[in-house]
Amino acid sequence: MSQVHSLSDDQVGQELRKMTAFIKQEALEKAREIEIKANEEFSIEKSKLVRQETDSIDAAHAKKLKQAAMSQQITRSTVSNKTRLKVLAARQQLLDDIFETASKRLAEGTKDKAKYRATLKNLLLEGLYALSEPEIQVRARKADYDVVKDAIKDAQNEYKSNIGKETKVTIDEDNALPEGSFGGLVIVGGQGKIDINNTFEERLELLQTSGLPAVRAALFGTNPNRKFYD
Repeated sequence: MSQVHSLSDDQVGQELRKMTAFIKQEALEKAREIEIKANEEFSIEKSKLVRQETDSIDAAHAKKLKQAAMSQQITRSTVSNKTRLKVLAARQQLLDDIFETASKRLAEGTKDKAKYRATLKNLLLEGLYALSEPEIQVRARKADYDVVKDAIKDAQNEYKSNIGKETKVTIDEDNALPEGSFGGLVIVGGQGKIDINNTFEERLELLQTSGLPAVRAALFGTNPNRKFYD
């Protein structure tokens, strides 16, 4: 029969110390593994948070840069438009002043009777060629009747010479131009249904409309942004 030998107190103490040391070593190794894993997870999470925060900061910075660029563009555009409008207003004022000055000088066109007679003749001829009728009436200022009669003679002779036909031109004394007019003529044909306004005021207004682009180009140069021309 086998015999069971009991352990002495010293042997029991040694075994307990061995077991304790083993358990402690196991616990230390397990704790180390947990620490290492925790550090790895911490590093991963920290990198993730840092990346997210960096991306957020970059996005906010890019947004601010975009807003700043847009604000700068709007400011530049606003200043440019205001400047352009000021330039256009100044140009328009200059053009208005030019035609206003021309309007004030219209009366000077009647002072030299010889030149005024030639001008009236040419204005009348323009109407005669346009209407091409055997009988025409003209309206003028009463103060111009004498020089108008001479201009009518000149125009009739030149018309007959160029066209080979005669036309009778008379002054419509019942409908004289107002004395406030600067001069010129209104040529009436078609039995009073057609009239050609060749007064100085009307010719200046036509010039202001039709000649304005040429005047503007002469003063300010050709518009580089203009793509189409009449």
